[in-house]
Amino acid sequence: MAAHEIADARVIHEGRRSLVALTVALPGGKSMVREVLESPPAAAVLPYDERRRTVLLVRQFRAAALRAGGAPEPVEAIAGLVDPGETPEACIRREAMEEAGLRLGPLEPVGSVWASPGYSTERVHLFLAPYADADRTGEGGGLAEEQEDIATCEIEFAALAAMLAQGALEDMKTLALAQALALRVPALGGALR
Repeated sequence: MAAHEIADARVIHEGRRSLVALTVALPGGKSMVREVLESPPAAAVLPYDERRRTVLLVRQFRAAALRAGGAPEPVEAIAGLVDPGETPEACIRREAMEEAGLRLGPLEPVGSVWASPGYSTERVHLFLAPYADADRTGEGGGLAEEQEDIATCEIEFAALAAMLAQGALEDMKTLALAQALALRVPALGGALR
């Protein structure tokens, strides 16, 4: 059986993310067309304070969630797109300061996952990071030029465990990071039992 091959790519919309119509040659001589959202890679982090038993999350307006009938400001892990020439680690350090005023120390890689491989090329680099109250050195809130109005949410491990148990985390990267934290940090894992 021959492998799938991209026979043609036609840009439908070009912007921060581009929409491309791909014609894919299938084994056996047939073809199909799929619309794909081309996106740069992203990075996300779930900061946690094991001593105080807290995590730091953010809320910001999400037009797609509003359009789909969901909460327009879901609770999320800190995240952002990786700029050209930037590493995922440098990206998430920049985003943590911009969004939450948080200076990150050591990063604990969790993995690199497709955001939604059925339609997007976006790959998200996931991290956990310990923090202390003293690491909250900046203003946060996001960038005015990007129309960001970001609120930080410091919540206790028990509240995060309850959100996991109730299926209340609606954002995939945040769900994955919260579950990874529960596996790696005994205090949170204990809160889940």
